[in-house]
Amino acid sequence: MRVTFCTDLDKSVVVTNCERRGWIQVGPDDEWNIYWAGTQTCRSLFSVDSGYRMNDNQIINHFPNHYELSRKDLLVKNIKRYRRELEKEGSLLAERGDASKYLHLDFIPITFVLPADYNMFVEEYRKTPQSTWIMKPCGRSQGSGIFLINKLSKLKKWSREAKTPFQQHLTKESYVISKYIDNPLLIGGKKFDLRLYVLVTSFRPLKAYQFRLGFCRFCTVKYDSSVAELDNMYVHLTNVSVQKHGGEYNSLHGGKLSVQNLRLHLESTRGKEVTETLFDQISWLIIHSLKAVAPVIATDRHCFECYGYDIIIDNKLKPWLIEVNASPSLTSTTANDRILKHKLLNNIFSLVTPPSGMPDVRWNKIPTEDALGDFELLIDEDLINLQDGDSHYLVKNSYKWK
Repeated sequence: MRVTFCTDLDKSVVVTNCERRGWIQVGPDDEWNIYWAGTQTCRSLFSVDSGYRMNDNQIINHFPNHYELSRKDLLVKNIKRYRRELEKEGSLLAERGDASKYLHLDFIPITFVLPADYNMFVEEYRKTPQSTWIMKPCGRSQGSGIFLINKLSKLKKWSREAKTPFQQHLTKESYVISKYIDNPLLIGGKKFDLRLYVLVTSFRPLKAYQFRLGFCRFCTVKYDSSVAELDNMYVHLTNVSVQKHGGEYNSLHGGKLSVQNLRLHLESTRGKEVTETLFDQISWLIIHSLKAVAPVIATDRHCFECYGYDIIIDNKLKPWLIEVNASPSLTSTTANDRILKHKLLNNIFSLVTPPSGMPDVRWNKIPTEDALGDFELLIDEDLINLQDGDSHYLVKNSYKWK
């Protein structure tokens, strides 16, 4: 059985994993079974103009509109809509004397989209003047174009100086502005965030898995919330693409700490029970962010998606979703990084292909226990009510998400 793969990313981690499985690399115009593509390639492939139609033995690593979760403004819009729907449901339950399912979805900071929400932002800002807010361009990544403000006048000054000020009727680039998490949990006095990997094999029904081997990304300079350090991105932004240019960057460990070591640190400093609660809340956060976009994602049996979740923990051990990446970096900055990303890709390929090894969209996408590797089930709506057969192990963790 000849399985072929195609990729337009110059990443050895993809090619090496595929070749180890005996898969044959082909070009995009050849007959391929698995395509690990960039988001731009996917957009072209799924466009109406392309006329391309995949067969039953082809799968690709993006959903047609994956950006509903990964584009910052759409993420905010979808979570706000989902929150309104659940609050409405919660109100109805409360009227019947059952508010147990009422969910407070405050896992993203207060956020507005500019220019559309400018007046609402100003109204919120005036409730807590001098508070710090972080501005991010909606369509960029790797820390590009991000800055912090603590005065309304700074925002107005930026708008005047920008090439496309957001007061104009037509704006080429929109921004999100979020209340800055100014009380982050610190280790060694430094701010960090979590990069976690989540594989989605279907949105309707929702089937998602979390990779156990995530990591923390640290700033190279100790955290300082003073106005004097507001423009110092080495204090505030954890992106490796930013930090690697700092004088304090250590290329040996890359400013990274494994999630396992973070867990051990928290268990020893805060206790095992609160640490378990934190990680349960992180899983809860991920599941509900996926549920928020599931109704609007163009689900396709040929598609799967590996999202990179960026999460900040505050000093009260509350997790906050900062953003989600549709094409998380596969570049290795350290030896441990290389091992992690090779395992990630290897486990993904095991989960998205049936036991036969040949992609088949008619497969029920219920993997064997061995195929999970370092992934663990977050939710499988097909299995929540299934309690027998070989799939029982997958159902145990599903009950709490019913």
